[in-house]
Amino acid sequence: MKRWGLSLLRISMGWLMVIWGVDKLVNVAHSVAVAEGFYFGIGGQELFLKAFGVLQILLGVLVVVGLWRRLAYPALLVISVGTAIGVRESILDPWGWVFEGTSALFYPSLIIAAAALALWGLIDEDSMTLDAKKTSKMGTV
Repeated sequence: MKRWGLSLLRISMGWLMVIWGVDKLVNVAHSVAVAEGFYFGIGGQELFLKAFGVLQILLGVLVVVGLWRRLAYPALLVISVGTAIGVRESILDPWGWVFEGTSALFYPSLIIAAAALALWGLIDEDSMTLDAKKTSKMGTV
């Protein structure tokens, strides 16, 4: 059960990065609006968003297949926590009782950050990855 659960978590988190990266390439106006609305315009330049989108896609693929996880998982965590920070008011007040303009739809950003942390913390338990296959072929644990 643990093997399949970690694999599903890894694949779904990696695929989320691919989706977010593709969105930055094909829907740049949306990405600019997100940067302006949630991140004070930081990184809202079209060239930056496209470059970051490509990096996000590459990161997502690495996570999905479980390759270079010791580098990929910290990067995944940084992006996930950065996203959660950007929507922190919706995490703290999903119904808008205190903060104006919040939405319960952004609350899962906290869950995504927690999932990235769990993946990194359980990195040695996830055996259904390319990294694990390489390690087992070399005869090390």
